[in-house]
Amino acid sequence: MNRRGSLRLLTGAIGVSMWRAGFAAAERDLVRWTDVTLLDGRVLPATALEGRVVVVEIWASWCPFCARQNPHFQELYAAHAGRGLEFLTFSIDRDPAKARAYMAEHRYTFPAAMATPRSEKWFGPRQGLPEVHIVDRAGRIVFMEAKEMFPEDLRALTRFSTL
Repeated sequence: MNRRGSLRLLTGAIGVSMWRAGFAAAERDLVRWTDVTLLDGRVLPATALEGRVVVVEIWASWCPFCARQNPHFQELYAAHAGRGLEFLTFSIDRDPAKARAYMAEHRYTFPAAMATPRSEKWFGPRQGLPEVHIVDRAGRIVFMEAKEMFPEDLRALTRFSTL
């Protein structure tokens, strides 16, 4: 094989490797929903999330930024749940009883579960608290914010309902 043929072969191999790496990254970034056990003991079936736009929040009962954001998150949930958006939150508290008490104390009704290795795989290592993700109908994470969001920014998340 001449030099030109070797260069083509090498270029082609690099291109295939890069394509495979991109494909693997894209597959890894997809959220493949499974059933989620909520803090209240109910099970949210994967079928309630698959093919829908899901607003996900990761929070903790001890987080002051979460305490300021969650009332606005509750308002968003009350106004838009089932209207093009689904909602699911994960507490990173170590004690589920503390997360349940926090939800009851504040009368939050948005679906809440404990963070698990599976949810951590879906959303990766935390970048801050609270953390909000938007998962589109295909399971792709199309938005992520790792800090307290202003009420108007939370309300603006409704733009994703048409994805």
